[in-house]
Amino acid sequence: MTTGDGPVLDEGRVKHLELIQLTVARMGNNSFVIKGWSLTLTGALLAFAVGNDDASVALVSIVPIVAFWFLDGHFVYQERLFRRLYDRVRRPDPAVEPFTMDVAPGRERRGRLKATVSPTPACFYGGLLVALALALLLVG
Repeated sequence: MTTGDGPVLDEGRVKHLELIQLTVARMGNNSFVIKGWSLTLTGALLAFAVGNDDASVALVSIVPIVAFWFLDGHFVYQERLFRRLYDRVRRPDPAVEPFTMDVAPGRERRGRLKATVSPTPACFYGGLLVALALALLLVG
């Protein structure tokens, strides 16, 4: 069914789009929470290391930085996959099963790595690595 402005979405398709949008929002929120935990934990470790003049504690902070970076990259990648699913569902494509949450058709080679090193995560976690380097200079 179409109008002069383009295709009209049926109620089922609109509900499907809403479901996907909720998932996209949840992935974005998960990424935000991961960044908060990473900043809090790394900041606490580096403050403790500088306060006690202990380089080994500062070095330990690299573990949560890297771990949270990869976890954040996973959530960014998942968000991208669900955005691609949303784009497929919004078009009148009969190949998309109603209410599917299968993101496999949107996957790309090295997609998770691309999401991990994309500008936002790279700048955020790169900043934490710079803070680590500065802390090491202060205690070293």
